[in-house]
Amino acid sequence: MYSNIPGPIKFITIKETFFLHLQININNMSRFKLTIEYEGTRYSGWQMQKGGKTIQGEILDACRELFKKDEIDIFGAGRTDGGVHASGQVAHMDVETDLVPLKIKYGINDRLPPDICIINVEEAHPKFHARHDANARSYIYQISRRRTAFGKKFVWWIKDPLDINLMNEAAKHFPGLKDYRYFTDENAEQSSTKVEILHAKVNDFGDMLVFHVVGSHFLWKQVRRMTGVLVEVGRGKLAPADVATFFKVKSDIPAKLTAPPSGLFLEKVYYKKEEISYETKPIISI
Repeated sequence: MYSNIPGPIKFITIKETFFLHLQININNMSRFKLTIEYEGTRYSGWQMQKGGKTIQGEILDACRELFKKDEIDIFGAGRTDGGVHASGQVAHMDVETDLVPLKIKYGINDRLPPDICIINVEEAHPKFHARHDANARSYIYQISRRRTAFGKKFVWWIKDPLDINLMNEAAKHFPGLKDYRYFTDENAEQSSTKVEILHAKVNDFGDMLVFHVVGSHFLWKQVRRMTGVLVEVGRGKLAPADVATFFKVKSDIPAKLTAPPSGLFLEKVYYKKEEISYETKPIISI
């Protein structure tokens, strides 16, 4: 093979041709950061699994159709459970494409069901990792004080009166680096049950209470069990001080009080240099 260089003819070996081709392919491969919102009601969670319809699976199918490639993978920042929603899930993917981020966003959305939406697509650093690079994550849990015809899929309706002052007194026991082993189930993928909670507060929006929690990461079912415990305190069936005992003494109470997935949203994922917001608001109004 001959190179197209002026002057004396230069021969390029087959080995050099292979590495030149490999370099071109690597240079065309780009990593993209996706911000995603979804209603999780119809899905078995974020992560792909046999026999279940998942958010990750739907997005992968859309991407494979758009890019006409089977070798695409998507990594999410958080693995939401079945029935749990997200207003700010983050994922990344590597793909060889000439499409600009805006066209990728429109192209994926055109191929997704209406309960999943790509909010934003941007080119990311080649080493960016949606999960490992995250500094913090925030969740909200919406509790309705009244029956709602429109918000049933997005709230947990509690008929009993709830004392928000007692709930917030109990929530003060959550912040800090603590062992949440009794707020989760055994999971081989969880190397540790210690979680650092940065903020935990129940906010009053009239007919809606919003539990807002920010932490380094979260364990399987953790936020739903934190919510269930707070609701039981609000009902007057647990004392705020009882919450502290769940970090010291083995207890199955948090598991028995697991809140339904309907009211839970992955609100936002935070990365380096992003300021964490401790303010929140409901996803829907009732």
